[in-house]
Amino acid sequence: MAVTGEETETGTPTDLSACHLRNPGTSSSQGGTGITGLSAFSSKQPTTDSIHKREIRLLKNREAARECRRKKKEYVRCLENRVAILEKQNKTLIDELRAMKEMYRHE
Repeated sequence: MAVTGEETETGTPTDLSACHLRNPGTSSSQGGTGITGLSAFSSKQPTTDSIHKREIRLLKNREAARECRRKKKEYVRCLENRVAILEKQNKTLIDELRAMKEMYRHE
């Protein structure tokens, strides 16, 4: 028997012992969402399949985060090298400009 949020008190007594079905005329402690106790029960106790999927997802996420941090460090290292090269080039150009100004000043 499939249990949905629209069902009321139907089914055999054994079906009702597994979940509490919400009566449309009464308020529920679950906020009146119409969700049956069965779906609330399944969300509180995840199946081994969902636990396994979660562990795999967390592992993949951890590996992706590690790879992202590695790439970021590599990128920052590359930028630092580029800064060093540009600073050296800038210093060389400034020295060259200073020498040319000095040369033209004496002429």
